[in-house]
Amino acid sequence: MEHDPAVDAWLNGVSGELGALAQAGFQRLRECGAGVRELMHDGFATVCVQDAPFAYVGAFKAHVNIGFFHGVALPDPTGLLEGTGKRMRHVKLRPGRPVDEAALDALIAAAYRDILVRLE
Repeated sequence: MEHDPAVDAWLNGVSGELGALAQAGFQRLRECGAGVRELMHDGFATVCVQDAPFAYVGAFKAHVNIGFFHGVALPDPTGLLEGTGKRMRHVKLRPGRPVDEAALDALIAAAYRDILVRLE
């Protein structure tokens, strides 16, 4: 399924400023390229190409993460990515704290291109 109603239900369940951040973040993921599918995975709104997930949005108590399943492989010249795991990295979005929009969009585009290469 390209568009999953469960994702909209989850996004609509995140209230206030965090909800607005989650909705805007996931919309960026939805629009990053052709063949993007969405689903709920482990409680997070996730985007895939074919069956391969490449990014997600998660809402927490004080922030929203835009996470990347292969984040260690992404170029991050502005240092937005956080995390110390073997593969995954994320960007924390907090109400009232601006984020470098261009750098975030570049990370999303890089994650999309990366998954396409991995699928070849």
